[in-house]
Amino acid sequence: MKRYMKLLIPLLCVAVTLGIFRSVLFVGYVPSESMEPTLKQGSVFLGIRLYKDIQVGDIIVFVHDRKLLVKRVAATGGDTVSIHDEEHLVPDDHYYVLGDNAGNSYDSRFWPSPFVPEKDIIAKVLH
Repeated sequence: MKRYMKLLIPLLCVAVTLGIFRSVLFVGYVPSESMEPTLKQGSVFLGIRLYKDIQVGDIIVFVHDRKLLVKRVAATGGDTVSIHDEEHLVPDDHYYVLGDNAGNSYDSRFWPSPFVPEKDIIAKVLH
């Protein structure tokens, strides 16, 4: 019995740690320069999967075209944004996002459907 306890405790710790990272925390990697100078290319960041609300200025991790992206929220549902000299209303539960490094960011300005739905958000970056 004592032998099983020595094995059970480390296995339990691993299971709890994995559970925390699957449901509460998110560790991400920045593959490009799109968020510089805030998040440097090649850096690692910590995000939280449990968040109350997303506001303008927050940095989020989300799925877009089956890829994980990291961008800053520039507008939220109900806000108006100018896209190619046309005014657009951001739908409720959607976000308009931009990279901090505008010259090197593939973001809402270039997408056929420029708004990120709430359901596609994975985490809010802690900074």
